[in-house]
Amino acid sequence: MSADPASVDAYITALPDDQRAALTDLRSRLRALLPDHSEVMSYAMPGFRQPGPKGRMVVGYAAFAKHLGLYPHSGSVIPQIDCTPFKTSKSGVLFTPDTPLPNALLRQIIETRQTELTAGYGRKA
Repeated sequence: MSADPASVDAYITALPDDQRAALTDLRSRLRALLPDHSEVMSYAMPGFRQPGPKGRMVVGYAAFAKHLGLYPHSGSVIPQIDCTPFKTSKSGVLFTPDTPLPNALLRQIIETRQTELTAGYGRKA
């Protein structure tokens, strides 16, 4: 894991134009929702980690051959949310450069993940 936004820049810069534009926009919207969080590379994807030395991952995003994905680093967040019309898996929601995630859905995913983290999800006893 690297807490270096330059590595996030490198990841995004290496993408095809349409994916680069879509993830640049997503990154900006995530920064606005998580202003005090650290930008990191985790699990080979850009993302945002809670502030502090023991901050947990809140969300990551990535580009693939045929889609982009947003991953709240939890298998229980996406199943709680109606992500229609987007395809989902237990761990994320998929979208394309032509169909970005709406702000309301993005906000709901982030808020659900933050609520989960506040409640202590994923902490070892």
